Amino acid sequence: MMKTTSTIEQKVISTFDYLHENAEISWEEVETTKYIKKMLEESGCKVTTFDDCTGVIGEYGSFNKNLPVIGIRADMDALWQEVNNKFQANHSCGHDAHMSIVLGVLWKLRENPALSEKVAIKFIFQPAEEKGNGALKMVEKNVIDNVDYLFGVHLRPIEETKMGHATPIIVHGAAKMYEAVIKGDDAHGARPHLNHNSIEIGAHIVNMIGQIHLDPRVPHSVKMTQFQAGGKNTNIIPGSASFSLDLRAQNNELMDQLEKKVIDILDSIKNLYDVDIVIKKIHGIVAAETNKEAIDILTKSTVETLGTENLDEPLITPGGDDFHFYTIKKPSLKASMLGLGCDLKPGLHHPHMSFNEGALINGIDILYRAILNTYDI
Repeated sequence: MMKTTSTIEQKVISTFDYLHENAEISWEEVETTKYIKKMLEESGCKVTTFDDCTGVIGEYGSFNKNLPVIGIRADMDALWQEVNNKFQANHSCGHDAHMSIVLGVLWKLRENPALSEKVAIKFIFQPAEEKGNGALKMVEKNVIDNVDYLFGVHLRPIEETKMGHATPIIVHGAAKMYEAVIKGDDAHGARPHLNHNSIEIGAHIVNMIGQIHLDPRVPHSVKMTQFQAGGKNTNIIPGSASFSLDLRAQNNELMDQLEKKVIDILDSIKNLYDVDIVIKKIHGIVAAETNKEAIDILTKSTVETLGTENLDEPLITPGGDDFHFYTIKKPSLKASMLGLGCDLKPGLHHPHMSFNEGALINGIDILYRAILNTYDI
């Protein structure tokens, strides 16, 4: 296999450095969109942007020859977190690396101009993965309507795999976040019989959700992650409160069961205390739905790039990614996400996350080979 040239390596590292230093949070990736758009246009792509949201799509190859269309997806957004005592946009989840890898795949394709007649590639630079709704926006924009295969990539922590290794599938779990309120009346601290203490109601919710028992063979959890009640006066018994719940399940079927249990608990507590418990917002991401053909393509491509000894087993992780909404919304889509070893530490979302940048080239070479293998070139 032809290795990525030093010219592309230098360009990829330069691109990564720029994106890392100019991070932007979810739905605010304005300058990032402009930068990627310019890169795509300079590399011969037909480019699409959107009037009402960030994100950019580049089409490369021949879309008029009835070729299957391959989508290569990169997420664009950074996290907002404290770094060295200052809150800022920070690429501590590796999205700057993912964008650089996907651009590198385009540049590698252009090294062989004859390939433009044999491929139809849609480069999808998607906003707001950290919000869990960027992929849904791209679906709404009809981005994947003509896509047959979809490949993604994500850097992996050193605890999961090491530099020079990769897995052909990341089996993410599902996650749901509930934001809700307890609606009641306040009472005097000396007259607790005149209302129901929303703090005690919250404690009851915590105790009840801790007693949910589902299939122990499938990882799952539910926990309260926020609770606010009361004000400046300590002699008032608060009748109202707001709270959040975080639900996790390794597959979508168990998530459905877990959600039903949580709703049943909230309804029973509402009836017990005769108060309103109103769910204001539910948001989250689905678990991975795997596709054997896509996994096989990435398996073959990884072996050809890194060797059989550096091919890892499928990675099952409780973390999530909105990448999997694409297959939920289009079940015929053949998709898989490459898990890339890079000695990442101390961990994803750590403000000082770092990794071996040499892994960028491994990611480029695997995804490039995946394109060739899909078209049997």
